[in-house]
Amino acid sequence: MAAAPPAWGVQYVLSLPSEDAARAAAAELSGMGHRLTAVRAHDHFRFIPSSFWYGKPSMDPELERWWQVFSLAVHSGHARMALEPFLRSERIRVAQVARVHGGFQQGGSEGHAETLEGVFARDGLVHERPGAEVAVPCPLPEDPARPPAGPPWQRSAAGEPAAVVRAVVAVAERVYGSAQEAPDAVGWLLDAEFAFGEPYETAGQFLGDLVDSVAHQGTCTDTTVEAVPFLTELIRDDGVAPGCRLVLLCDLLRLAASGPAAAVSLADRTAALGGVREEPAADCLTRRAIGSALPVLMSRWETESDATRFALAALTALCDAHDQRVLPGLAALPAPAGSSRADVVSLAAVLLSDDRKGLAPALERLASWLPGLAEKAASPNADLRSLALAVLADLVLEDVLPNTSAL
Repeated sequence: MAAAPPAWGVQYVLSLPSEDAARAAAAELSGMGHRLTAVRAHDHFRFIPSSFWYGKPSMDPELERWWQVFSLAVHSGHARMALEPFLRSERIRVAQVARVHGGFQQGGSEGHAETLEGVFARDGLVHERPGAEVAVPCPLPEDPARPPAGPPWQRSAAGEPAAVVRAVVAVAERVYGSAQEAPDAVGWLLDAEFAFGEPYETAGQFLGDLVDSVAHQGTCTDTTVEAVPFLTELIRDDGVAPGCRLVLLCDLLRLAASGPAAAVSLADRTAALGGVREEPAADCLTRRAIGSALPVLMSRWETESDATRFALAALTALCDAHDQRVLPGLAALPAPAGSSRADVVSLAAVLLSDDRKGLAPALERLASWLPGLAEKAASPNADLRSLALAVLADLVLEDVLPNTSAL
């Protein structure tokens, strides 16, 4: 008989506007069966003389004078993967506790319960329930069945890594001439030392380095804005293999979605801090730069592959652009009724036609089989359009990228 898996722990972190609100939220979490619950001033280590951060400015000045709740929930009897649908519902429940008390769920961590309990910082401990566990329902909830995917796209070859590197460098030389004239994200391609570097094993490795230099870990900066014209030139250059062009187009899709995705992830925080959030300038300017490049990217619409048209349609929606070819092109994509792709195409069509009444039903259809979306939509503070744009980008990327070969 197989041994039972070790108990699993989840530590939640909540941010609340006052000590009273934090203590009230902590009491509620303890009442839900959490084993350990502590209340501390935000950035409490800034007030501990032995801490490196003692006396230093807050790392998050917006939360100056706020309070945090740290709470450990323990679940036993099941492997971690089997717990995911239940833990998702718990995250929704804990986030609601934070909202009720005027705050937001700031994050958390997971691991073996024994380990997490051993390292739990007990400063400010207000509730301790030795051996307490949050009851797990029997049977465990399961994620909804996902509809069948659409038909496979025509595969797009990426080419040999060395050929891809040569083509990209050639475009950089044509556009900038020298490393001194290129933006930081591109200059390394024209540096003399780059030519003598280790060869890339796959085109995907090289493209990964390229996009990371443009937007490190997906974060848009001024350098990202400057690099958009270069990425556009790569996508339209005949020397770059079709598979690489599609990957680069999807990179633009990720960048264009960075603003809406951040708005969704920070929706509860924004509401708790007063309901006004300025989109970072780099996110906004990156999306505008991509929107300005769309006419060039769309110039070969009639001869593009279906997968590329799908990505271009999503990019058009992300940039709030208009092109009379896109909606008919969406309708012509291989997306049979009842497939997951059909639901994604429907969402894209709603966004492109600015159908405000159709937005909620389109998201509800997707949420019926996409539990991650259902979790994000559980927040009453999530803007539907931002949510739709963020999920559209994710689902289109998930659909079209596996169809590039040799990456």
